[in-house]
Amino acid sequence: MEKIDFRLDGKVALVTGASRGIGEAIAVTLADYGAEVVLVSRKEDALKSVADKIASRGGKAWTLPCHVGKIDQIEGLFRAIQDRYGKLDILINNAATNPYFGEMLGADEGIWDKTFDVNLKGPFFMIKYAAKLMIEGSGGSIVNVSSINGIKPAPFQGIYSITKAGLISMTQAFAKELATRNIRVNALLPGLVETNFSKAIIENEMIYDYAVKMIPMGRHGQPMEIAGAVLYLVSDAAPFTTGACLVVDGGALA
Repeated sequence: MEKIDFRLDGKVALVTGASRGIGEAIAVTLADYGAEVVLVSRKEDALKSVADKIASRGGKAWTLPCHVGKIDQIEGLFRAIQDRYGKLDILINNAATNPYFGEMLGADEGIWDKTFDVNLKGPFFMIKYAAKLMIEGSGGSIVNVSSINGIKPAPFQGIYSITKAGLISMTQAFAKELATRNIRVNALLPGLVETNFSKAIIENEMIYDYAVKMIPMGRHGQPMEIAGAVLYLVSDAAPFTTGACLVVDGGALA
């Protein structure tokens, strides 16, 4: 029996939304296990502290600015990766936005467009360009960071929840299409995790108390508690796992 290996030595990993929260935790973890990580967010200067943290732990990182809701910037991103590395082994579609907290009937077209551009259109084209590099190489692994809201929409987060449901469907569709190309595509579904993104919930005592009552473990999660699940999905420990939705939510969907 072969030894299960979580190491990522020699692999190039791209993480979007890598400047903080879950994206930062994922990037640091992948670097800890040997990958050279391309850190992506809208503003390159926001990535410096993450790159410095990775370097201080003996890892390698490269920072690149990219707005994942803009196709021309995605194209430029992958040209830069092609020029520098000539390959890509891992893609983590983590960048997301939730510009509106309220009833869907109160949302306008701008809110709809912004949420879909970043949460759904962006990941689609990130996968399209990443897959081309992976096919030219020896394959790869893609993880889309969705949410348990994609399974069970949360109050006042309807549009966000719709995009996350779409991301789950996208994951399954690409998993089937890319399986014969040696590319695995999986989704990660976090529950309530302490990030800048979730401040509106965690810092509102009434909303937070309601949310925690729905979590059997009785607490919210931390970003590093999500990163280990991603490591499993992208490593050689999961060679037969594709099209899966790995839930990390303290039991909220149980």
